[in-house]
Amino acid sequence: MDKKEKFKELAEKRMGKALHSIYLIGNLSNRNNYEYTDKEVKKIIASLEDAVKNVKKRFESSTKGDLFEFKL
Repeated sequence: MDKKEKFKELAEKRMGKALHSIYLIGNLSNRNNYEYTDKEVKKIIASLEDAVKNVKKRFESSTKGDLFEFKL
């Protein structure tokens, strides 16, 4: 398996897991099942946004000016 194929395989697997986990976090918004504060929600959202910013920076800095577009 070459590097391109390995990247595609791992990207699809890891993105699937990440997107599913984010979906499950969204389920926590159901006020019939959970109780939470606006401060707690803001902390969750900020952490997710920070993680995405970090991933973006890593891809931007590890290439020669090329930006990755997630499309397989």
